[in-house]
Amino acid sequence: MLKTEQLLQWYKQNYRELPWRESRDPYRIWISEIMLQQTTVTAVKPFYERFLKRFSTVKKLANAPLGDVLEYWSGLGYYSRARNLHKAAQEIAVHDFPKSYQKLIELSGFGPYTARAVASFAFSEPVGVLDGNVIRFLSRYHAKKVEWWRPSERAKLQVLADEWVQGFDSHDVNQALIEIGATICVAQNPRCLSCPLMKTCASVGTPNVHLLPLKKSRKENEIWLWQIDVFSNEGKYAFVQNRPDKNSLPVLKNDWVWPGTAKRVMSVPKTFDFKHAVTHHNIYVSVVRKNSRLAKFKQEDVKWLKQSDIKKINPTSLINKAFSYL
Repeated sequence: MLKTEQLLQWYKQNYRELPWRESRDPYRIWISEIMLQQTTVTAVKPFYERFLKRFSTVKKLANAPLGDVLEYWSGLGYYSRARNLHKAAQEIAVHDFPKSYQKLIELSGFGPYTARAVASFAFSEPVGVLDGNVIRFLSRYHAKKVEWWRPSERAKLQVLADEWVQGFDSHDVNQALIEIGATICVAQNPRCLSCPLMKTCASVGTPNVHLLPLKKSRKENEIWLWQIDVFSNEGKYAFVQNRPDKNSLPVLKNDWVWPGTAKRVMSVPKTFDFKHAVTHHNIYVSVVRKNSRLAKFKQEDVKWLKQSDIKKINPTSLINKAFSYL
């Protein structure tokens, strides 16, 4: 109990003022949590305000065309987040926001972290949250060498996170755990001397401070060749869905993309028009203008779109790079 009280005292004196921390509105909290996945706080701030100005309520988001949602998400990346956001908004608009972690996790795009975060930050349900900052702090504070990326091992940290919030407002405790991980118990050169819990930390003065949390092995980089076939007609361009098969890119699955062929190779090609990287995929792109018809595609499987309309179905930088090259 004492450790949680010390953490909360530190948090009240040192927390950063962030727009989503000023609200207990589950909608605004949910939007921030989805945006903050795989994106920095600094990068999210302007997108957050702009998005909420356009979609101020969950019903407005639910009733908006998906193209508008993707357009306002443009620049944040990982666009499946925006699609799941739109789908979940339609589910919530019918029944309102569930108030428990168990109900929230049933919604589209709600994983264990997001469901717990909304339940805690909006409704003070006594559940702990596990983002990267909290995983790092708990691993070091409790000296836990767990492979946190494995569900069974991650569950051990979840038990600890849940213990921290018992008897307190989980909103404040979880925000404090995130804050101490983000500003004190950082990945490189942690500021142990500034930590309010240094005296009770099991890793202070040991190599664990730098060795924990355990590092997940990186996936081997893959090299892909993608030949883009550019079909144009009266200022419009042909786009097809990226169906999962042996000739499609392993990224942007089911998204609307330039027609073409993709294959994995073992070495960097000598000639290509531009390069693009997505996670562990290095994609080398060749752009070929086509004058022939799209014979291998059914008419209903093709969308002819102006460049200005592309961002409403696929605003990814990979698509924009091809336009820049053209």
